[in-house]
Amino acid sequence: MTVLAVATVLKEAGIVLAALLAAAVVLAPAARARGAAMLGALVLTPVLLVAEIWDTPQFEPIRARPALAAAGTVAGLVALGLAAWAIDRRPVLLPLAATLALPFRVPIESGGESANLLVPLYLVVAAGALAFAVPRLRGERPAREATPRGPLEWLLLGAVALYAVQAAYSGDFTHALEQVVFFYVPFGLLYTLLLSVPWTTDLARRCLYVLVALALVFSAVGFVEYATRTVLLNPDVIASNQFQTYFRVNSLFFDPNIYGRFLVVVLTALVAVVLWCARRRTVALAAGASAVLFGGLVLTLSQSSLGALLVGLVVLAALRWDPAWTAATVAGVVAVAAAAVFAFPDAVKVDLGSGESVDKATSGRVDLLEGGVRLFADRPVAGWGSGAFTEEFRRAERVSGEEAADASHTTPVTIAAEQGAIGLAVYLALLGAAFLRLLRGARASPVRAALAAAFAGLVFHTLLYAAFLEDPLTWTLLAAGSAFALRPAAEPQ
Repeated sequence: MTVLAVATVLKEAGIVLAALLAAAVVLAPAARARGAAMLGALVLTPVLLVAEIWDTPQFEPIRARPALAAAGTVAGLVALGLAAWAIDRRPVLLPLAATLALPFRVPIESGGESANLLVPLYLVVAAGALAFAVPRLRGERPAREATPRGPLEWLLLGAVALYAVQAAYSGDFTHALEQVVFFYVPFGLLYTLLLSVPWTTDLARRCLYVLVALALVFSAVGFVEYATRTVLLNPDVIASNQFQTYFRVNSLFFDPNIYGRFLVVVLTALVAVVLWCARRRTVALAAGASAVLFGGLVLTLSQSSLGALLVGLVVLAALRWDPAWTAATVAGVVAVAAAAVFAFPDAVKVDLGSGESVDKATSGRVDLLEGGVRLFADRPVAGWGSGAFTEEFRRAERVSGEEAADASHTTPVTIAAEQGAIGLAVYLALLGAAFLRLLRGARASPVRAALAAAFAGLVFHTLLYAAFLEDPLTWTLLAAGSAFALRPAAEPQ
């Protein structure tokens, strides 16, 4: 028991230290200190990860063959060093490689469950981290050292540190550790790395080419899935399709909603091209690609993704034309839609007076939402601890593990239940700082308008399907948007 207690304390201290190192990479004033923090986070994070999954069946071959594992580690480090050297020579390779790696996930067993981890992206971040840290540790000040340290950075990395600290009293520390090690720290490093790149409109265009190519391939896979009635990868979606009258596709993603979120981000950028570009050929190609991707989005049957697309389009319209007229038009459409729902409830198959009917129409979101609110009411200040939603929901609502979701599917409610008013205040302030930076002056730049609109759509999606800071798209959009927003007016965009 003593050994177990010591191990738990070390893990708790480890994730707090990792979060603080990720914050120091952005917030430390000296270049050498940022390099040391980057290297420290790069070493500590995989150590915590390996310690957590060491006893899993997937690590059995490594435990059984230590010599082979050591040889593989050396080969991996050599490859990592070569990749870091290439990024150091050509920094634009980093955002292109990160963009290419964004969607790809690998299932890894951890804590008795399977987590879908962005292993290719982790490798890109590791190579970029080496390229970032080594010159600074040598005292070589980069020609461009423009990492901002404004309210957004303090809130963004502060949210990560707060999450790690509040894991100490969580009823599900393992889940909290996974969130920090798998998502928050690596993506915090990614944010810094992307900010260190000299972003230009041409680089943003190249990244969009990569995203569009990926989205078209994913859509093609989705079309094949729908035509053959065969779903890849996710057994839950496969089982759901067998018992429903509809058929959902997830392409090469594990979740139709995350697949839909990815398509929404790319679609929003393509619509921005259509709205701002003056070249007919480019507009025609963007419109054609948008039509294909929208078809792929429809097949996901993701209500949250369709709503996110609408939000992104509204933001684009407000930035391209008049915000007041856009708001008036949206208000009118919402009023007409609400009147239609109340006038013809049978047509939408929802009994507005029945909580059960509304819950069914929202795929169980109402029960999760109400349960999360009750958890918040029980501990309104500091919450139940980071990552504890599933365990506490299961205990409070007396439901089985299969019925308890990983989160409330509404980001602010999950944060309120797990982190209380403290975490909720940081989250709301973070959103305010993010939108202030991304939207201010965005009308003058098509690239900035596309990034701001895509981020707005993503935030809306997280209100219906969670995964805010757990999604690398959030950090990528914020980093690229910040790089353009904070670039001096004299520099080309």
